[in-house]
Amino acid sequence: MKIAYSVSPDGEKFSIPKPTEYKEEFKRLKNAVAKQRKLNREIVVVMGVGFVGAAMAAVIADTQDKKGRPGKFVIGMQRPSTRSYWKIPVLNRGISPVTSEDKELAPMIKRCVREKKTLTATFTYDALSLADVVIVDIQCDYLKEAIGDIHNGRADMSPLEESLAIMAEHISPDALILIETTVAPGTTEQIAYPIMKKVFQRRGIKTDPLLAHSFERVMPGKNYVSSIRDFWRVCSGINKKARDKVVKFLNDVLNTKDYPLTVLDRPIESETAKIVENSFRATILAFLDEWSLFAERNGVDLVKVIDAIKVRPTHSNIIFPGPGIGGYCLPKDGGLGIWAYKHIHGFEDDIFKITPLAVNINDTRSLHVGQLVRDALRNMNRPIAAADILLLGASYREDVGDTRYSGSELIVRKLTEMGAEMRVHDPYINHWWELEKQDDYPQKGYSLERFFRNQKKLTNLRLEKNLKKAFKGVDAIIFAVRHEHYLNLDPDEIVKKAGNTFAVIDCFGILDDKKIQRFFELGCEVKGMGRGHVRWIKDAVRRRKTKGKV
Repeated sequence: MKIAYSVSPDGEKFSIPKPTEYKEEFKRLKNAVAKQRKLNREIVVVMGVGFVGAAMAAVIADTQDKKGRPGKFVIGMQRPSTRSYWKIPVLNRGISPVTSEDKELAPMIKRCVREKKTLTATFTYDALSLADVVIVDIQCDYLKEAIGDIHNGRADMSPLEESLAIMAEHISPDALILIETTVAPGTTEQIAYPIMKKVFQRRGIKTDPLLAHSFERVMPGKNYVSSIRDFWRVCSGINKKARDKVVKFLNDVLNTKDYPLTVLDRPIESETAKIVENSFRATILAFLDEWSLFAERNGVDLVKVIDAIKVRPTHSNIIFPGPGIGGYCLPKDGGLGIWAYKHIHGFEDDIFKITPLAVNINDTRSLHVGQLVRDALRNMNRPIAAADILLLGASYREDVGDTRYSGSELIVRKLTEMGAEMRVHDPYINHWWELEKQDDYPQKGYSLERFFRNQKKLTNLRLEKNLKKAFKGVDAIIFAVRHEHYLNLDPDEIVKKAGNTFAVIDCFGILDDKKIQRFFELGCEVKGMGRGHVRWIKDAVRRRKTKGKV
């Protein structure tokens, strides 16, 4: 029989468990849980040990009661697929399956696995039968069928629905099911409850499943763990018993003393809160896209305009939009709300105007970078076809290693379609899976590759780790992300390392006027998103050159 393997990001192979291994694995868990119950510890199963689940599991496992003793025992459960099974043996070594810039995560997982013995991982769903609390951190994606048309897509509910049915088959009737996943509003009451209730009835259980919802606000980066533990939470339950249980549990594991809970009456309110929160932020960013284009075409520096506005405290949250809005939440969450209105709640009219427009604008904003690169190279009498272009920053935001829905991906794909040869540098990323495994990542048939031509060669693109080497011989440099590594780069040094002049595209207000001026003085061309004032700097340099002052 052919052995199936799951391969970790660093290349280690782990064989998928055989059917005979499940019984022994469950025996291991029962023995461990028996010991933990003697210590009066609550048993928590975290479904999914990915980006959110791994950190949540660690935070819970590190929890202490008022006497400073561990109060929870956590079992991280991951489906044993070829894509994800590797996380289980890695986690059981005390190693985080998630790469993070937060220096707290890795020691916390190591401490809980190896020293406190409050965290383990498993592949068997039988673990659910041992749980007092089940945390659901299974992704609910919104699958888009087009770029710039959020209506042409759907919520991918099947992984969550299948897991809910499996949970209902295994859990104790008194176990709390806490859905942390960002879901379409109405999911807990109108999808999760009926699925679990039917299974309960088949099992002869007359009580309702104890379902609750509390969305996380987890942020990648240096405060990854803190964004889970030390941050405000909203929660709700389908009935009073579920609500009371979720309030007690979250008070146990989160820093609710400094960041109090907000308890809402029904799960649909909690679910809607997350969608509105992220749609609001996405809308602010999308709103600035048209003003960014206005600024480019009329000689205005939008960075200075925004800084002037932010002096007023009531407008301090206005921010420069950058080359697209990435991360797992903002690009999709509005779509979950729009989809729910029709497919969960049954309305056929179209009430949503601003939310879909914001998502569509944000989805396509980064395509404008291709035009800026093309025009900058034309000004230097160079074709974009076969041009060597360096992208500085692959992640979706500064100083994190997260490429999910990154605007940089669309920049690379568009320029590749236009014939450019791409190279990429990012100090926080070792592999850009959206490109390297584009045939089946993030899932088969849903790579952005399908929207562009000439994409196959991107599977061979590898990130340059040596910045000096990355600069050599470039025709254009794109400042795509505000990583601290790029903020203090010196124009003279870059030109020296490149060995020639080149076009510079500033997507995120990284270059100040002095650096822009210096690039022009060195013979380079400069353009920027929302930075129309560069033309005045260019004209001033040209006048000084004519007078022999440069």
